[in-house]
Amino acid sequence: MLDGSEVWCQLWSEPDAGSDVASLETRAERDGDGWTLHGQKVWTTGAQHCRWGLAIARTDPDVPKHRGITCFVVDMLDPGVTVRPLRQMTGGAHFNEVFLDGARVPDEHVVGDVGGGWHVAMATLANERYSVGGLLTTGFSAEPVLALAGEWAGGRPARDPVLRQELARIYTAWRLLALTNARSLSALARGSVPGPEGSTIKLAWARLSTALADVAVRVLGPAAGIVGEDAPEPGHWTTALLYAPANHIAGGTDEIQKTIIGERVLGLPREPAVDRDVPFRELKAASARR
Repeated sequence: MLDGSEVWCQLWSEPDAGSDVASLETRAERDGDGWTLHGQKVWTTGAQHCRWGLAIARTDPDVPKHRGITCFVVDMLDPGVTVRPLRQMTGGAHFNEVFLDGARVPDEHVVGDVGGGWHVAMATLANERYSVGGLLTTGFSAEPVLALAGEWAGGRPARDPVLRQELARIYTAWRLLALTNARSLSALARGSVPGPEGSTIKLAWARLSTALADVAVRVLGPAAGIVGEDAPEPGHWTTALLYAPANHIAGGTDEIQKTIIGERVLGLPREPAVDRDVPFRELKAASARR
């Protein structure tokens, strides 16, 4: 993982467990000296290229939903694992469906404690939000958009006060986020644990990635509709704009990030949750009756 020779994926979200991941229905059952997994995951990034996956599955439906989950390392080459790429409007297949039909997992591939998988999932998501937002300082800078505006639009940025203001706004937002990232990474280097500030970084990055692509496409005008070798940049900003909605979902939706920021950063009252102390089996029975 560290040198990039192996790629891993997170088997988290499910068709009926997106923002509320703890409602997951994939189950893991004891099988001799190991476990078998049954269920479906979706929106798994890069699963078709991965050697291993980190999966969360329900091991105890008789306790509240957050407490009956266990985390496993899954061999993506196991015959019980099927990966189906999902074609996106960008033309690529960044995300996948993953079907677990009796996938075998040895007992030593349990991560953390049995029933303690929710803590593993939260720690992993906190790191993901940091890493996603941190990409902005390297691969997603505002400077290419500024260069594009000067190059493609000629002198228009100087003559167009609206465009000029938007360019100034995204550059300012990018610099603020870059500095915030630097401060957070310095704290991590000193031994701090990723916390809710990762949600602030991820939310800001999602908004800015959309704003960057939107301004770039408007600078290009009708030429943004060209694809292939003849496209300006060539077609990078059009692809970025088409992909942008995914940035507001991956790693936790904007709404989830706002809830985390509200509760854990601003100290606002916790969101009401009538299912917090109800055994998962009872929740599923109530859902079936409806």
